[in-house]
Amino acid sequence: MQIGIVSDTHNNLRNIDKIISLFNEEKVSSVIHTGDIASARSLEKFSELNCKLFGVYGNNDRSEIGIKEVAENNNFLFQEPPNVLTLDNKNLAIFHEPDLIDDFLMQNKNIDVVIHGHTHRYRKEIINGVLFFNPGECAGLNEGRNAIGILNLKNLKTKRIFF
Repeated sequence: MQIGIVSDTHNNLRNIDKIISLFNEEKVSSVIHTGDIASARSLEKFSELNCKLFGVYGNNDRSEIGIKEVAENNNFLFQEPPNVLTLDNKNLAIFHEPDLIDDFLMQNKNIDVVIHGHTHRYRKEIINGVLFFNPGECAGLNEGRNAIGILNLKNLKTKRIFF
């Protein structure tokens, strides 16, 4: 099972259209958004995905009018971080800000993958047997430097797709 991962779209509607198209082309089984969508209109665009959308609200989402209603109306499974999911027998913890992760992992030992955003920087590392992944920037204006991630849940291999 392959899932898509996207972070910090920050209301860049042009990039969101590309992101949706890329995930649909890759035929991912679900997409995880790590927050900072930044508007209800931007979140609504994700209804064009051909799969389920999971995620967390970022610091730029928490005061946005209508964003929680759009998530609810589209059956997007969003919540305040962390959002803990089990997909394909892997336990995933989704965060926006990475500074909440260490305390969470001290209380939760059965996590296989931690996915986060906020930094706009690529991160892929294994710490104490847990994969930490952030695909990096995807709201930028420099074509070819934005990236989304694909995670294979069978073997925990990742790849980045630049656009």
